[in-house]
Amino acid sequence: MTDRILDFSQEPSRLSIRNGLLVVTQGTEEVEAIPCGEIACVLVSHPAVVFTQAVLSHLAEAGAAFVICDSSQRPAGMLLPLQSHHVQAGRFARQTALTKPRRKRMWQQLVRAKIEAQARVLEEKFGSDAGLRALKKRVASGDTTNVEARAARRYWQLLFDEFDFKRRNDEDQRNHWLNYGYAVLRAMTARAICACGLHPTFGIAHRNKANAFALADDLMEPFRPLVDRFVAASDMTPLTGQAKRNLIAAVSGRVLVASENRTMFDVLTKLAQSVVAVIMGEATELWLPPWSPLPGSGPGNWQIIQPKARA
Repeated sequence: MTDRILDFSQEPSRLSIRNGLLVVTQGTEEVEAIPCGEIACVLVSHPAVVFTQAVLSHLAEAGAAFVICDSSQRPAGMLLPLQSHHVQAGRFARQTALTKPRRKRMWQQLVRAKIEAQARVLEEKFGSDAGLRALKKRVASGDTTNVEARAARRYWQLLFDEFDFKRRNDEDQRNHWLNYGYAVLRAMTARAICACGLHPTFGIAHRNKANAFALADDLMEPFRPLVDRFVAASDMTPLTGQAKRNLIAAVSGRVLVASENRTMFDVLTKLAQSVVAVIMGEATELWLPPWSPLPGSGPGNWQIIQPKARA
């Protein structure tokens, strides 16, 4: 699978299916015809993008995620394949039966991995982890003392060099960039979860009944700093097509994990597979080795659909 990420945010477009191809039409001109099997994720944020039911069904059959974003670039809805694995019914049952102590232990591992990633980002930028690794050691099973939040406060203030930075401030361009990057990461994670025969609704720590992608929100936590790192190094201009291209490249590019050169799709799939091993009683630990972006790894398999130049 090519794992292409398509973004529709710049131009009104019509999406349809022809002979297994996703056909993109802008105005009266056909601009792309892409095999559905090559697509990992489609993100739609332009209000004038029209698509047919056949688009959704063919993408789901091909194993692709379809994400609708709101005006702040947050994911407002997502369609995922739920018949992509032959043993998924049994795994769904094991997910729902996962004991509280096991969930708490898994969440401890995820929070520690997230804080470690945040520490590496600060270390790269400032030469110091600002004490985050000391906090990481204090994360108990289930993070009952909420060390994650304490680490986050320190992390955000240092990363953006701003004491009162607020993640929920929609007027701050940095949050638009972060929201969009997280939307891409969330879709990639959800797709990996479904491919392994798990259900994205049955989370580990995120268990809000209104959240249909709780497990994706859990598993993406250690990789959020990949987005943060890119945004902190960028000029905060409006989130244009070029900015989105660069941001998607940062999220879907290659990383170095345990001395191995892997794509983020590979990493998320291996993590999801380790969740399967834990819930099936075949392992006690998640696969969460430290990672770092691979220098010169190229832009990844992103593609933002742009109108063709007109004469």
